Amino acid sequence: MTLYEIIIISIALAMDAFTIAVACGLCMPEVTKRHTFRLAFHFGLFQALMPVIGWAAGLAVKAMVETYAPWISFILLSFVGGKMIYDSFQQDESCDTKKDPTKGFSLIFLSIATSLDALAVGLSFSIMDYPIAMPSVLIGITAFVLTAIGMQIGKKFSKASRYSHIAELVGGIVLILIGLKLLLQ
Repeated sequence: MTLYEIIIISIALAMDAFTIAVACGLCMPEVTKRHTFRLAFHFGLFQALMPVIGWAAGLAVKAMVETYAPWISFILLSFVGGKMIYDSFQQDESCDTKKDPTKGFSLIFLSIATSLDALAVGLSFSIMDYPIAMPSVLIGITAFVLTAIGMQIGKKFSKASRYSHIAELVGGIVLILIGLKLLLQ
């Protein structure tokens, strides 16, 4: 897998974190640097760790599924991409300004929820015999940066949430296309 493809996967995986960050920025009465860093750090950390966990799990089942590895990778990436496309059409306009989503259980829940797709990608990398260290770091950094940008967009533009759904749609399409490329190789 080329660096270019890993960058594209990183951006696609970070689209859900970006979308949540925009929504948080829109809903919070005040967005400080501390809020932005806390959300970006946790999203980036979880996005970096989940592929490693998926990769390790893939090592355990690799011998059983090696023959079907391209199909499994295609199915996993298509599933994640399809879910991102589906989620991009879901309009959640509700804001709870009483809760700070960058603290406590909400922060952990959002971090896990936005990084589950990275777990599936890590599993695909393992099955396809791709190393995980560099992609994992790149996925985490990309999620960190896009989350911080999303918080600032949400803070400054009340109508930016419409555009975040488009980004998630594009990210889903990209993951499906990469899965198709792996299948056809």
